[in-house]
Amino acid sequence: MFTLKSNLKITHFVLIMSFLNFLFFHLAFFLFVFNNLDYKSWTGITIISSLMILMLVLNALVFYLIFSLSRRVGKFLLVLFFIINSIAVYFVNTYSVMLDESMIGNILNTKYEEASSFLSMKLILYIILLGVIPSIYIIKVKIIKAPLKQFLITTSLTLVFILTLAFVNASNWLWIDKNSKTLGGLAMPWSYSVNISLFNLHQYKKNQKEILLPNATIKDNQKSVVILVIGESARSQNFSLYGYPKNTNPLLSKIPNVFHFNATSCATYTTAGIKGILEHTRTDELYEILPNYLYRNNVEVIWRTTNWGEPPVHIKNYQGKDVLMPNCKGEGCNYDEILLSGLKEQIAASKKNKILVVLHTSTSHGPTYSQKYPPLFENFKPVCNSVELGKCSQTELINAYDNTIVYTDYILSKVIEDLKQLTAYHSTMIFVSDHGESLGEKNLYMHGIPLSIAPKEQYEIPFIVWVSDNSKQLKPNKILSQNHVFHSVLNFLNLQSPIYDEKMNIFK
Repeated sequence: MFTLKSNLKITHFVLIMSFLNFLFFHLAFFLFVFNNLDYKSWTGITIISSLMILMLVLNALVFYLIFSLSRRVGKFLLVLFFIINSIAVYFVNTYSVMLDESMIGNILNTKYEEASSFLSMKLILYIILLGVIPSIYIIKVKIIKAPLKQFLITTSLTLVFILTLAFVNASNWLWIDKNSKTLGGLAMPWSYSVNISLFNLHQYKKNQKEILLPNATIKDNQKSVVILVIGESARSQNFSLYGYPKNTNPLLSKIPNVFHFNATSCATYTTAGIKGILEHTRTDELYEILPNYLYRNNVEVIWRTTNWGEPPVHIKNYQGKDVLMPNCKGEGCNYDEILLSGLKEQIAASKKNKILVVLHTSTSHGPTYSQKYPPLFENFKPVCNSVELGKCSQTELINAYDNTIVYTDYILSKVIEDLKQLTAYHSTMIFVSDHGESLGEKNLYMHGIPLSIAPKEQYEIPFIVWVSDNSKQLKPNKILSQNHVFHSVLNFLNLQSPIYDEKMNIFK
């Protein structure tokens, strides 16, 4: 057992500091874990013990690396961490705040007069007991550095241990991922360290100007409307249109002029997937995305969403759930059907001949698949109702997911019904998902695996198109990408643009 000596080997020192950091600043973290897990179950015990070990070892490793590089810098940072941790944990314990990105934004925008009103004897005691006293010891202790060989061995073995622990907990990643925002907002000192960086990065991106594309020209006065439906976590292999044995597309399969194509996503997570759908070519640059480009070039653009993760959308008619709810009636308003409320009337009321509507859904987003559709659409039973997907049988999990596809089928059929009634318009519906989804195959769940090693379930997506009579025909497309959307919309609305690529257009 280590004691607080004046001379310590670096390994002993960082273990003590990691233990004190764990002991002083993580009551709220583990209260949350205990309150959101069955801590008497084997899964609960595994997650709790793994989080404790991981926190101790990972913090010790970070401290070890910093102090191995520079003891002076290490002491400065550790003193800073303990002082800020003591203030942060005071607010966490006293006001039940969570230091996520939005809270960091609030803190950074707080004026001195407001901040000073929080000063109290309790806060001062937190700072002295949990911050100042440990800092005095940190400053005074003499740390004995390890030889290079020992440093390399210690670092390598620790990394192997961390990776092994992560692998052993593969079935528990889903619970950790689901609660990652809260856990990350309560883990000291990384809650404020990481979220300050994220806040500044997102502020920079928010203020970053898009690279404008060359102006486009509308070539005719024909009334035309495109409804682009962006699916969430929909994988093509569970659509009966693609040969799935269960009838998950009972409505679309009976509608004339519905076509489906094999397609792949450019990423396995939402933000990159949506960017791929809306940009003219695959790039890391922030080029003007489709809705912004069309809006700037005199096209009516309507964006409706129950989701998030899109690049900045600069249009007039951006409508979230809060905007749509007051005028929506019926049970469907609690689900993605709210996106269709009054949509046909909004299109018909437009004074422009060219219209793009984007419906960004959340229907198949896990882990709560069984909560993403009305009870009427629970065609396949039994279903998984747990957020711990590993606890459900494969049958229950896939049934719940398949019901989201049945509901998606219904929503798309309703979109087509609305478009059919807009007889003055040439119209098309394009449905494409942001990425796919793993449902326990290879012990993987949901999505987010790097594309280079991701299983096909996470990137093989549906690309479904309906066209009105006498409007357009489709090419015999084989495999499409998300980037086909941009150029196909330009073609359907008959916009001429220098960046238009005929090879990326699905229409004849």
